[in-house]
Order: sequence, then C-alpha cells, then structure tokens
Amino acid sequence: MENYKKEFIEFMVDCQVLKFGDFVTKSGRKTPFFVNTGFYRTGKQLRRLGGYYAEAIKNKFGLDFDVLFGPAYKGIPLTVAASMAISEKYGTDIRYCSNRKEVKDHGDKGILLGSPINDGDRVVIIEDVTTAGTSIEETLPIIMAQGNVETVGLVVSVDRMERGQGEKSALKEIEEKYKLKTTAIVTMAEVIEHLYNKEYNGKIVIDDSLKEAIDAYYEKYGANN
Repeated sequence: MENYKKEFIEFMVDCQVLKFGDFVTKSGRKTPFFVNTGFYRTGKQLRRLGGYYAEAIKNKFGLDFDVLFGPAYKGIPLTVAASMAISEKYGTDIRYCSNRKEVKDHGDKGILLGSPINDGDRVVIIEDVTTAGTSIEETLPIIMAQGNVETVGLVVSVDRMERGQGEKSALKEIEEKYKLKTTAIVTMAEVIEHLYNKEYNGKIVIDDSLKEAIDAYYEKYGANN
C-alpha cells in the first residue's frame, strides 16, 4: 500500500472522520464504521485533505483535464482544496466549479459557482463518500447541460465496498451506468489492512471483536464486483 494511503487512513482517525461503533447509514443499514467528512473543520485539515485527493486524482486520471467539479454542498470545499493542492504539488492550474442548490438570478447568475464549464472541457467530479450514486444522478445533467463536455471520472475519499442499488458496489454501478472511471483515495479493505490489530496512538483501532463485526457487515452488504 502506498504511503499516502496509510497517512490518509491515520489522518481520518485523527480528525474523527473515520469512526467505529454502531451507526445507521442513510439507506438504513446498521454499520460498525462510519465516514463523516463534516469533521474536516480547519484550514490545516483541508490543506492535507486536498493533497490526498490530488494524489489520487493524478494516479487514476492524470492531470489532462480542465475542471474539477464538486457537488453542493460538501463538494464545494473539496473541489477548492483539491484544485489548490494540484496547483501546489504539480504546477497544474485546474479550474474549480460547484453547483448551487438554487439558481441565482442576480449578480453572479446561474446554477454554477466558480469557473464556468465550456464546450470541450474535460471534467473530474469530486465527492466525499458514495453509497447509492444519487448525487451523480443529480450532478451529471448539470454538467452535461453546459455544452459539449467530457466527464472523465469520479473521485471519492473512501470506497465503502458495499452494494449500491444491486449486487455490485456503488462505484462499479456508476462506472457501468454512466461509463465513468472511478477511484477512491482508499478502500475499506485498505483501511482494515492498515489498522487491524496494529497499534496507533497507543491503542488498537480495529481489534478482533470489531473485525468480526465488520466481517459480518460485509457478509450481509458486501459488493460482488
């Protein structure tokens, strides 16, 4: 596993973004782990987060694209942080863009915030975590309505590796339905590999008991890719 992935896993734990316990997802699934990117709350955290996204984007898609699009609302700080990191780390100036929930009819009008999307633009979408693909269904029509645009792919922070609408993972379903490449900074398999029965900050984050609960969750909801 690449070092930046290991660092990102520990970073999520430090920021309390990655938590273990008893939770319920939006889809009603009882889960022993939860990823809440709302806990990235400082400039220092966002700077680091942007760097991890930038590395994942470069590794999967390269930097030959024009616009990084972050769906409102959580995608707004993600696209700003990642586009700044791409500039700082790789010297490539990518435009950033997000949508508004409501169309603005005065001042800076329209549904887009940040850069406009133009004919011929190549766009990468950035999100936090995708479990059902609902956001993509809302986002793609907005992007495609801007003109003759190529959507290159989607990057998320964590691939939960569980079923979406069917038997395959949400990311795999998105790839097949929308012909999009997808990637994640880390997968839950990598999280487990790095944290299981290993001490971090003086304690074992994933012990045998928690590992059993995670295994049981994937037995029930794990994706068949």
